[in-house]
Amino acid sequence: MLTNQKIRPWLALALFILAAGAAGAIGSAATFPNVRTWFPLLAKPSWNPPAWLFGPVWTTLYILMGLAIWRAWRTRAPAVPALVNGYFVQLGLNALWSVLFFGLKQPAWALVEIVILWGVLIWLQRGLWRVDRLAAALWLPYLLWVSFATALNLAIVRLN
Repeated sequence: MLTNQKIRPWLALALFILAAGAAGAIGSAATFPNVRTWFPLLAKPSWNPPAWLFGPVWTTLYILMGLAIWRAWRTRAPAVPALVNGYFVQLGLNALWSVLFFGLKQPAWALVEIVILWGVLIWLQRGLWRVDRLAAALWLPYLLWVSFATALNLAIVRLN
């Protein structure tokens, strides 16, 4: 769909960012019912971020992700179709993590899933670097945040 280069660039950008927002909405729907009831009962490491930080961070990351894949998409490089497909796969994995962790209250399952997500993000980071260095720079905060989230998920599994 978005690999068709005849689509208007600004429409493609909007669609990439809206897709990220849709993944975020799915994640939020899974998170909200349990973030104030079940999650506070879990033992967490001292470096667990405050709750107010997650909204602004994820909003920023979703925009940066959309911008990154859009920049790569605009290059028309041979790797672009695979990168675009990878983008949508990682969005599905991104949403699934919230469903597993918060919706199903399964931090251990979520840990397995986030490691898979992290692997896809590393693959995308490398592909973006080859296609557009600025796209890779825009993607890096997301990779770093998911790396941190993976460590936090592991700590929560160990403490509980």
